Amino acid sequence: MPKRLPSAFAELERFADKWCLPTEPERWQARLSAPMPELREFYDTFAPRFEEAIDYCDKFPLDDLPDDALNLLHLIYSMIMVSMAIEVFGTQKPTDSADAVIDRIGAPVP
Repeated sequence: MPKRLPSAFAELERFADKWCLPTEPERWQARLSAPMPELREFYDTFAPRFEEAIDYCDKFPLDDLPDDALNLLHLIYSMIMVSMAIEVFGTQKPTDSADAVIDRIGAPVP
């Protein structure tokens, strides 16, 4: 399997296929479809390295990120999405959110 993340973050590589997602709707759908123990495992593994991951990505201009740093940035975005389920809601989908979806006609890039 090809490496998607910077070598300094090799322990997060096992989450790359599922969580290196380029769009917010994809991350939302991944959060909704993942069981809570899976979200917890991702959160618990990434949380201690989260600030370090941000610092790593900050070394590059946003419009010229190397592929591995861009994948790490997508993983950071997924961590933000997952952290709401873990820290705030205690479930993948907020209670009383009906058929909540995220539809964007534009999104920040990267």
